[in-house]
Amino acid sequence: MKKISLTIVLLLTLVMAAACGNNNANSPATGGNAAAEPTTAPAGQNSLEAVKASGKLRIGTEGTYAPFTYHDADGKLTGFDVEIAEEVTKRLGVKPEFIETQWDGIFAGMDAKRFDVIFNEVSITDERKVKYDFSDPYIVSKAVLIVPEDNEDIKTFADLKGKKAGQSLTSNLGKIATDNGAEIVSTEGFNQAIDLLLSGRIDATVNDGLSFLDLKKQKPDVKIKQVDEIAEGSHSAAVFLKGNDELVQAVNEALAAMKSDGTYLKISEKYFGADVSK
Repeated sequence: MKKISLTIVLLLTLVMAAACGNNNANSPATGGNAAAEPTTAPAGQNSLEAVKASGKLRIGTEGTYAPFTYHDADGKLTGFDVEIAEEVTKRLGVKPEFIETQWDGIFAGMDAKRFDVIFNEVSITDERKVKYDFSDPYIVSKAVLIVPEDNEDIKTFADLKGKKAGQSLTSNLGKIATDNGAEIVSTEGFNQAIDLLLSGRIDATVNDGLSFLDLKKQKPDVKIKQVDEIAEGSHSAAVFLKGNDELVQAVNEALAAMKSDGTYLKISEKYFGADVSK
């Protein structure tokens, strides 16, 4: 009986070993059937090819920053940057997909690859150039100091010390206010800053001169005024993650063609009455 039992145990051991051997043969870790799969992935598409393959350009923008990116009376997303982005996209041969994001989260969205590019009047700064690539500049603007019409205490940026200024937290405009000693009240964009200014909840806002001109054009009776401006203009451009050289080049070529054939000037004059690329 012991011999029979030992024989059965040996037979069971051989069967189990064979079964384990078959499982390992089919395991990707040791080859087997997986050995027929390629060991390396095919070469990836470059950034421009990927956009064209998808048929769309994903564009990060605020949607709350008139006249650059905002919603009109019918709720349609529009604005200078929006129209520039739409024209660029058309020249790339794809469709635009706008992904609206608050300014304070727009770079995080880019880092997470939620969009291919940002069109939102983003100023080119040395700090941003460390992490991101920019297109050629397509707009030049100046930072201005805006206060209520009846305010006589704030006449220069230096007068911001100890005053409440409504600013986007990560904006270079906010840095100007901070550098001049202002207490920052967080806002989501130009429109909210103006609303807070008119309601008396803030004393001033450092904001875009072109936005101010557009607001005064749309609402000449609005009770605010410009009291100071930064002498040197800020150049703004489309923003990309580094490593997307082909897409950056294609956007630059589209912008150059728009300026050459008059399309850019037409869009610029529609919103500002002038060529704002200079």
